[in-house]
Amino acid sequence: MRAEDYRRRRDRLEGWDIGIASYKLGGRYCCEVDNASPGGRLARGEGDTREEAEAEALNKAREMLARTRVYPPR
Repeated sequence: MRAEDYRRRRDRLEGWDIGIASYKLGGRYCCEVDNASPGGRLARGEGDTREEAEAEALNKAREMLARTRVYPPR
């Protein structure tokens, strides 16, 4: 199996810079959301369309980033 229709873009979510990568694998779309700075994957999503896969991954990432504590600078 081979990834097709690959697309990568940057966005901002809950005050964080993120990267969104989506592609078609077989008959389904997959999406990965990562933290743009260190590049660690935050969430994955799958769906019949790119929009469904991205929405699922972005919702999971939004929940995770909303729980992240940010300490004020000293």
